Formats: sequence, C-alpha cells, structure tokens
Amino acid sequence: MRSFFLTLALTALSGCMNVSDMASSAEYHLRDAGVLDHSDTRRSNNLRLQPDSFVFIAQSPFVPPGKSYPRPNVVAEEAFKAFVEYFPLVRRAAGPEGLDAAMNEARTVGAHYLLYTRFAAADDRIGNMEEWEDEEALDRLGVDTSVIQLMLIETNTRYMVDNARIRNRGGILTMYDNAPQDLLHQPFDQYAQRLLGVGQPSR
Repeated sequence: MRSFFLTLALTALSGCMNVSDMASSAEYHLRDAGVLDHSDTRRSNNLRLQPDSFVFIAQSPFVPPGKSYPRPNVVAEEAFKAFVEYFPLVRRAAGPEGLDAAMNEARTVGAHYLLYTRFAAADDRIGNMEEWEDEEALDRLGVDTSVIQLMLIETNTRYMVDNARIRNRGGILTMYDNAPQDLLHQPFDQYAQRLLGVGQPSR
C-alpha cells in the first residue's frame, strides 16, 4: 500500500495523471486492498445491447445458504435501480418467481430481454453492536460477502445471451451496519454500463 501511494505521488508530480485519473486509480486500489467495497464480475459473453432494449428483471425465490436472510426481492430491486439509469425501458417483477413465470411475464409486457438473478450466497458478518449481542463470536467479525448469479435471456428465442457471476466483498471502512444486500448496487451499475459499452470494466 505504501508503494502504491508513492507511485501515485510520483506520477502526479510528473504531470502524467490528471485529478480524475488519480481519484479513479486510488479508489480502485483501495477496493482491491479491502478498504472499500469490492466486486468482481465474470461474464460468459461481452455482448452489447441496443440502448432502446426493453429489459425485464426478476429474481429467483432461492434463499442463499448461511445465516443471512436478505429481503426476498432485493436483488431484482437493486438491479432495477441500476438499470433504470441507463435503459429507458425497464420493468421488474413484483416478487421472486421461477424462471418460466418470469419469462412469461417478460413476454407479456413486451420485453426484449429477461435479466434473471439469484442470490447464490450471502455471509452477513458481525458489523454492529446488535449483531454482536446476537452472536458474540469473534470468528464472525469481519466484512460481508455475497455471490450473485444472473442470466440475460432473449425472450423471443429463450437464447441465453450472457450469464455472469458477481462476487462482492465489503470493505473495512464500510463494514459498520452493512449487510450483503448493501453491496449490490455498484456491480449492477457496472454491469448495465458494460451492456451498453460505456464506463470502466467491472472490478
């Protein structure tokens, strides 16, 4: 970490990096070092969507194993909040539903694509006094983690144009009073950007 800040300072002094690049680089390294929230998205396809694509978002009723019990439709809700900033035509299911039901609903509303998500894993570590009083286990102290799986399916053909796995990890500075579902917005924001071919690659 010390060498990173030294390199950053020397690069800035040499005039090769502007302020916005310095901030972006600093943020990336802080996330990678575990100081801030971090996410890693692995996609099967780098396909881009048309800006006017109609995306319907739904979440599987699958409950992630472990001691975390996120809101039933929280993944779809966070995905919707991110996608609505980039796609003018976005709808989401009112609650968790199976893949066939989600596909039928997406077709009914006229969506071009179904973004079907699942909370595959969630580990809600002790991050405040209330959680400590509930568990009182030193080995449960730490940052939250989660894994999200998603499929992007063309509604007319049922062809899966992309599938991805998003691994999220909380940061030391952001761990207080946070839960695994609080880590979802940024990776979905990045994923929406990549589907349009804008922004930086997901990290």
